Amino acid sequence: MKKYITISREYGSGGRLIGKMVAEQLGYAFYDREIIDMAAQESGLSADFIKKTEQNLSSGWIYNLLLGTSYAGTAAGMNQPITQANLPLVDQIFNAERKIIIGLTKEPCVIVGRCADYILSTYDGIDNKDLLNVFIYADIEAKVKRIEEIYKETESCAKKTIIQIDKRRANHYNTFTENTWGDRKNYDMMINSTSAGIEATAKWIVEMAKM
Repeated sequence: MKKYITISREYGSGGRLIGKMVAEQLGYAFYDREIIDMAAQESGLSADFIKKTEQNLSSGWIYNLLLGTSYAGTAAGMNQPITQANLPLVDQIFNAERKIIIGLTKEPCVIVGRCADYILSTYDGIDNKDLLNVFIYADIEAKVKRIEEIYKETESCAKKTIIQIDKRRANHYNTFTENTWGDRKNYDMMINSTSAGIEATAKWIVEMAKM
């Protein structure tokens, strides 16, 4: 039985709803936007600011230099020691969310987005046999229709929003991890929610988690 399930998803694919259904069927805790509030407490930044900023592209070299260290030393081109406080804000947010995500593994859970698949795959504190990483995608027509219905946007606006948000998600993921967003090598399952349907997709993930 998998204890930790991460859901990466294209915007409009229904990934959040699917993740919530999976958590309910397994009796697991569910985390998505809740991580923003937790990261706000951890970082001292406002939840609204984190929501607007968390997927903006940051200076990846700083993150790559500091990940897994105690933030000791001096950064190249900087005349002051590297600390959490003098990191770019986006890096501060990511590091706060990373700490929160690792802390969530105290109990079985489903986590949506926020590079959780990579964070947990590279975390030595859990066994990767307990981890199931899923990527959910969908046909563009289905994504546009879902965004039109949920947010009452026109077709052209919905399509533009989908492209922009998926691009931001890819840039964020590709900056803060060593992997490529949406690359099949990074996931245990990749499911087209258009073909399977929301409920069937959730059911398949549940069955996979139980194997």
